Amino acid sequence: MLRTCSFILAALAASTLDWSATAHAAPAAAEQRLSRITIRSVGEGAPVVLIPGLASAPSVYDGLATNIGAGHRLIFVQVNGFAGSAAGPTDNLLPGAVDELAGWLAANKIEKPAVIGHSMGGLMAMMLASKHPAAAGKLMIVDALPFYGMLFGPSATPDAIRPVVEQMRAGMVSGKVPVQVPPQMSNTDAGKAKILEWLKASDPKVVGEALVEDATTDVRPDLPGIKQPITVLYAVPSSERAAITKALYTDAYKGAPTAKLVAVDGSEHFIMLDQPARLATEVEAFLR
Repeated sequence: MLRTCSFILAALAASTLDWSATAHAAPAAAEQRLSRITIRSVGEGAPVVLIPGLASAPSVYDGLATNIGAGHRLIFVQVNGFAGSAAGPTDNLLPGAVDELAGWLAANKIEKPAVIGHSMGGLMAMMLASKHPAAAGKLMIVDALPFYGMLFGPSATPDAIRPVVEQMRAGMVSGKVPVQVPPQMSNTDAGKAKILEWLKASDPKVVGEALVEDATTDVRPDLPGIKQPITVLYAVPSSERAAITKALYTDAYKGAPTAKLVAVDGSEHFIMLDQPARLATEVEAFLR
């Protein structure tokens, strides 16, 4: 079980992208670099905040943006230090990033936008809705748990798993652990190759800190206070894993009164790579 969990936790550090595709396709983009995050706004209309996962860049949503871009203002968020961007401060990384995002939305008079977050980005979306209710409207959480320690078993706590992820960070920062992509990231060779390329572009110190904070943050106690509607997409790579995955997510979100769980069959962690058409369909329904 621990070996499987370490694979999955390591996988949290497995996604970064270049923004070039979005830049070429999007008109009237505006970008602002803050201390811990960089925000890029594209288009006009109903606002949608897109938060990628650990070590990811916003263009992980390029395919989705093509489908939902018309009539929406897309607000892409990147943690500085991911995907080849210059690193920022690593202290208090995720809470600080969430506060910066909330401040940017308030300064730009954007209230209660739809928020879509993948993996670590899903955790950040829940943190945003809990701490800054006016900064988040309805939420879509893409293959993310409110506490990743649940992968270690029902009795896991942040303190109990901290030594494991601290050891992973040490190996990542020292370079003693080779950069690799666990098989649970994508079900295609092309997807795994992309993820590996993206991961190598990220700053290991920033990714290491984000990994530790991501894995040891438990927002389950905050779920009852989140009043915004929540749609949770979770990946089901095979029929053999369907029941156990459903049970895990049902237990994880039992404290969220507004949560709707949606299984995405035939996908590993990166649903946008493995099932892009299904993701687009679910997001279009979510935005309606």
